Amino acid sequence: MATFLCRLGRFSFRRRRLVALLWVVLLVGAGVLAGRAPAAPPNDFSMPGTEAQQAYDLLERDFPELKADGATARVVFRAEDGKVTDPQTRRAIGETVRALGDDPQVARVTDPFTTRSVSKDGSTAYAQVSYEVSASKLEDGSRTALRDTVERAASPELSVEAGGNAVEAKTAGHSSEAVGLAVAAVVLVLTFGSLLAAGLPLLTAVLGVGFGALVIRVLAEPLGLGSTTTSLAVMIGLAVGIDYALFVVSRYRAELARGRGREEATGHAVGTAGSAVAFAGLTVVIALAGLSVAGIPLLTQMGLAAAGTVVIAVLIAITLIPALLGLCGRRIGPARPRRRKGRQRPGTGVRWARFVTRRPVAVLLGGVVLLGVVALPAASLETGLPGDDSKPVSTTQRRAYDLIAEGFGPGFNGPLTVVVQADGDGGAERAAKSVAGRITGREDVTAVGQPRLSGSGDTAVLSVVPATSPSSTQTADLVHALREPALARDTGARVLVTGTTAMNVDVSQKLSDALIPYLALVVGLAFVLLIAVFRSLLVPLKAALGFLLSVLAGLGAVVAVFQWGWLGSVFGVTEPGPVVSIMPIFMVGVVFGLAMDYEVFLVTRMREAYVHGQSPKECVVSGFEHSARVVTAAAVIMVSVFAAFLGSEEQILKTIGFGLAAAVFFDAFVVRMTLVPAVLALLGRRAWSLPRRLDRLVPDLDVEGQRLEGSHRGTAGASDAGPVGAPAGHVSGT
Repeated sequence: MATFLCRLGRFSFRRRRLVALLWVVLLVGAGVLAGRAPAAPPNDFSMPGTEAQQAYDLLERDFPELKADGATARVVFRAEDGKVTDPQTRRAIGETVRALGDDPQVARVTDPFTTRSVSKDGSTAYAQVSYEVSASKLEDGSRTALRDTVERAASPELSVEAGGNAVEAKTAGHSSEAVGLAVAAVVLVLTFGSLLAAGLPLLTAVLGVGFGALVIRVLAEPLGLGSTTTSLAVMIGLAVGIDYALFVVSRYRAELARGRGREEATGHAVGTAGSAVAFAGLTVVIALAGLSVAGIPLLTQMGLAAAGTVVIAVLIAITLIPALLGLCGRRIGPARPRRRKGRQRPGTGVRWARFVTRRPVAVLLGGVVLLGVVALPAASLETGLPGDDSKPVSTTQRRAYDLIAEGFGPGFNGPLTVVVQADGDGGAERAAKSVAGRITGREDVTAVGQPRLSGSGDTAVLSVVPATSPSSTQTADLVHALREPALARDTGARVLVTGTTAMNVDVSQKLSDALIPYLALVVGLAFVLLIAVFRSLLVPLKAALGFLLSVLAGLGAVVAVFQWGWLGSVFGVTEPGPVVSIMPIFMVGVVFGLAMDYEVFLVTRMREAYVHGQSPKECVVSGFEHSARVVTAAAVIMVSVFAAFLGSEEQILKTIGFGLAAAVFFDAFVVRMTLVPAVLALLGRRAWSLPRRLDRLVPDLDVEGQRLEGSHRGTAGASDAGPVGAPAGHVSGT
């Protein structure tokens, strides 16, 4: 592996202009295609195979006029002085309802005075807007018309707000990415001490993310990729793109400092650090692509899109980076040791490694206890999908949600739809009345609507308003209770519960069921891969156990902040509540991949020292000497990129950004930089051993580049500019 990548790196160095031109052509071509492609559709949370989705499909067949999967909006009116039934206010509401119905994509608009959608105190009313098409197919003009109508209807005497999936979402722009890049730039300059060397990882990461985002834009409509897909791909791609380039450039400068010529240093850097990048990237891709096992379209889209940006980041690191190193020539020099006054002292990484290896038991116990305490809140994890209640109070969706809750009760923000299906004349109607009678009077139900019969007479539908908010555990319990067979006892009917709230319950359940199989698949594949990388059983096992500690600590921090509200004002959490349903499984996938990144980068340098004859404790110290500073910089960059997404107004991005930042922080600084050297010091030579029978089966990938030493010994300086300080020749210029 190292030999192949070394040749690829040297080829890219020699043909640097051609390689750079090819990447420019790819970027421009993707830009042209993306410019002609339509915008990404909003996110649709479809759930094939769930009861809620089956009920939606049944409504689509038997009640086509309801447009079960159509976009909806709820326009809420609140009289600031008087009642909505006052003649002038009622007239204004009627005009607004008529204006809402003028849009060609609107199927129908309900009049609050006809449907009796007026609160008991007369202060609040709402109109329901149903569209002919789903939210993903709703035109921008229809969203704009809805927003403009609501804004025109508002006055000092009448507050008008709108919620629902038809309301245009406010975009967060690119401020999150800009903050992450700014922090990354500072860290890279401090790490390299050179603006040009620091600029390369930033430039290539931005190019890679831009290329990936353009490809996603091109594929958005044919593949139905939602708007959040691009944001998450940018988040992951930016973090790994900077880190992968950082490791290659850092190794290149280290090889120059050893006296290698520039082409040889490039080849050696790509052969060693590039091998680590390739395998680290492969673990991330496995983890992200494996999200498809959950069977949730949105999660599959996010995982595959993010995996695509990781692949691009790896390809850039092993092809474009060596080409740019060739173009930069002598303007990127060798790494220089930091000067210290007086007696030469070892670096911070070396001192820390020696401290840990001298007290491995105490350090190991302390780290495990710390992560265990942080992980405790994860035992109280509650999940759900974000609704209008999770949006900032500055948005019209959140204000509409609050007005409904105040005027009618929290359950009106998430009514349940009960579908009753029966065979025979009048069977569905009789069964629906029986079901409605059994639901009426429950303490957790506020209201039950009159059954509505389909044209065929085989299906009836009725609305059930819970007494609690859509995201509460009591409402989830109500959904499960309504699905009990006892509800349809003696009716011979089939009862299904659907609606946004029921869909959220099904999403959470399906994700919980998929978590263990997904974890087994991803960890199993990566475990096999790491056996080949490290030629050891104990090192991959240690890596997997350390990952579990990291992800549990990250989930604990998420629960404490987003569910319990601890330090909520610091992190912009205005309304604590259940954690986004996709968070646990998505966090497991991404954090596992990124944790293996640091494991590969750090431990390969230790194994490299070990195979060159150093003792187990010496190789740990040597690995820290060469990698600690760079791994620390990479972790700070990744944490900063993820944490920057706390500024997003989308609850999904905010939660995932915080969770990934916390988990990467724990994994990099507590697990990899603390627990790993402690465990390796305790294991000694056993850490690097492989049973003989397995040793014959596992291919030797030579990630540490042992074969490169011999192959390059006789060619150093023969095909490049020679050692640093020799005449520049043809490669030192640009």
